[in-house]
Amino acid sequence: MTTATLEPPAHQAYRSRPFAWVPQSLTLAWRNIVRIRQNPEALADVTFQPIIFLALFLFVFGGAISQGGGWRGYLPVLLPGLLVQTVVFATMGTGVGLNDDFAKGVFDRFRSLPIARISPLIGAVLGDAVRYSLSIVILMASGFALGFRFHNGVGNGVLGMFIVLLFALSMCWIWVWLGLTMKTAQGVQGVAFLVMFPLTFGSNIFVPASTLPGFLQAFTKVSPITYLVDTERALMGGGALQKPLLITIAWMVGLVAVFAPLAIRAYRRRT
Repeated sequence: MTTATLEPPAHQAYRSRPFAWVPQSLTLAWRNIVRIRQNPEALADVTFQPIIFLALFLFVFGGAISQGGGWRGYLPVLLPGLLVQTVVFATMGTGVGLNDDFAKGVFDRFRSLPIARISPLIGAVLGDAVRYSLSIVILMASGFALGFRFHNGVGNGVLGMFIVLLFALSMCWIWVWLGLTMKTAQGVQGVAFLVMFPLTFGSNIFVPASTLPGFLQAFTKVSPITYLVDTERALMGGGALQKPLLITIAWMVGLVAVFAPLAIRAYRRRT
């Protein structure tokens, strides 16, 4: 006897309603947001970490890297790149949280509810979008307090922040897939750090790519992080925009096209 035949008719009818997964996903996203109040330390990576990173790289290394311009001259270069690094690092929390929820049996309880099968997964991703947005707001507020300004217009600056958020939502599908296929949350986090550190520090976030060794420049020239950083600097400070923006959009489409189906397939196997 299949699971479907054991469900009450009302449950089956509710699951089959067109687009019922939309409000259900939003409700479960809100559940993830409300849960933060019970575990506020889970936001440490998107609240304190951006401020610490900004202070560390700006005041400790800014004088040397800016070639005499001091930390004020380095701030317009650093902040757009650090915005990318902060949000990209925050994406791995999605996979870690999903893995932890499965280990605790949360998704087993979801299966007993009259909701669409995909709703808990979409809700988890949408809930983490709030975390990404919070990290963007905190970092940009810290930058503005230190004197950073949008030199290419407020509209373009806001657009830059929105593009970073979209990139994070695209990239998080990698960690969703890993979170659904790996055995432990610690394993997901370990693999994520192994990928993230070379991807971000081996880019143009902190220094011009031309100052890197030849082998590292070759990696930088094909890294999506490099083009996303160039896009942010162009939108917030001015400069060539078309090429980095188009390549960034292509990367976002590619990440979703490859890893979203893999993640959904892994999710269906586990549920």
